[in-house]
Amino acid sequence: MGSGQRSNTLMVKEAAQAMEQFKYEVANELNINMQPIQGDYWGYMTARDCGAVGGHMVKRMIEAAERSLAEQAAYQATSTFRQTVNTQQAGQNLSAGPGGPSVLSSIPGFTQPQQPQQ
Repeated sequence: MGSGQRSNTLMVKEAAQAMEQFKYEVANELNINMQPIQGDYWGYMTARDCGAVGGHMVKRMIEAAERSLAEQAAYQATSTFRQTVNTQQAGQNLSAGPGGPSVLSSIPGFTQPQQPQQ
């Protein structure tokens, strides 16, 4: 196929080499016969094999994107939780024990019994 006929352009040009390597990696994992591939030309491959490679590539990219979003959401939740706890600690006089501030002291209306001074 000529370069002017190509319709599947990459959104991130720097990823071209990685995507090409990814395509061969997926084809290898699927045990697809790569003998008909001439250079980077896949035109002699069956439509079924090319479709399987493309489908598995998309599946793995979606899995990677979902994993990334899940990690990002977990990080944001953790960050928000820490920020909330730090704000509450700054606004209240939380008693600190050996394990840090008491969770009970963050409950409105709860007063921690004072430990005797020695």
